[in-house]
Amino acid sequence: MKGFAEADQSQLVGLWRRDAARARANADEHSIPFVFDTPEALCASSEIDAVFVVSPDALHLPHVLLAAKHGKAILCEKPLALNATEVETMLAAAKSAQVRFGVAQNMRYNQSLTLILKWIVEGHIGRPALAHSQFSYSAEGSPRTWIYDPALACGGPIGDVGIHCLDALRFVLGTDVTSVSTLAHGDTGSGQVESHAVLALDLASGAMGTVTVTTRSEYRTVVEVTGETGVIFCENALTVDHPVDVTLRRGPDVIASQRVSNADAYSRMLDGFSWWVEGLAEYRAPAEDGLHNQRVLDAAYRSWREGTRQLIA
Repeated sequence: MKGFAEADQSQLVGLWRRDAARARANADEHSIPFVFDTPEALCASSEIDAVFVVSPDALHLPHVLLAAKHGKAILCEKPLALNATEVETMLAAAKSAQVRFGVAQNMRYNQSLTLILKWIVEGHIGRPALAHSQFSYSAEGSPRTWIYDPALACGGPIGDVGIHCLDALRFVLGTDVTSVSTLAHGDTGSGQVESHAVLALDLASGAMGTVTVTTRSEYRTVVEVTGETGVIFCENALTVDHPVDVTLRRGPDVIASQRVSNADAYSRMLDGFSWWVEGLAEYRAPAEDGLHNQRVLDAAYRSWREGTRQLIA
């Protein structure tokens, strides 16, 4: 809601929720004009130009297909679906309907990642060799009560926040993942899905990466890239609620340090998508690109189940 409130080109005019009472309460609290009884009614409404799908993972496919059927532009939360086959079905539907289809990878609009990308492109650390991203948080008391339900969630923290981590590395390094190996385990609280995981990534650029995630710790996000001649490090790189420092080091020396804010990432993402729909600019996270992330997730979960390194198709 904060993102919509601060956006210049995007307005939230209606919503549907599985809980109708909560939908009405949200509409009253945030002055949202329309509350729809069904997803079909929302997608069919002439008041709606684009649909933002933020339902649980397992509902993304039917909701994206419904929006495409009604000719609406589509922005969908990550992970896009439960598997890559579903994403391919979504992409085909959007192409047939000739509508824009993007992923809500808001962190591609983080000022921290934009600066890391800039410093890498400018050659400040030479050729990147190693990269790491971490996203840790406690799921205790999460309002998303479905995140450990395998019938609704793509998985545990690999699908929930690991996708942010691997997408952040892909974004700043400008590369794809060619293989993945996963170590993970669950606990009594996570049930059939994982609670802790480490992903080892081979990257097409020749660099190697790691992603570490858990829902059993204090909140922490990190992105760091080690190059031939320097290191870029950012504690709280994926954090939006307070300023963060991006630091460039060579050996023991701090070459540069810049404080940035990611507070406007959501609004920049929403406006970026709106400009894309209007044909005024490119969007940083089209769904065609999101298909690669989904294939990495699929491979990561296969690696965990089978105990083997998995190549990305």
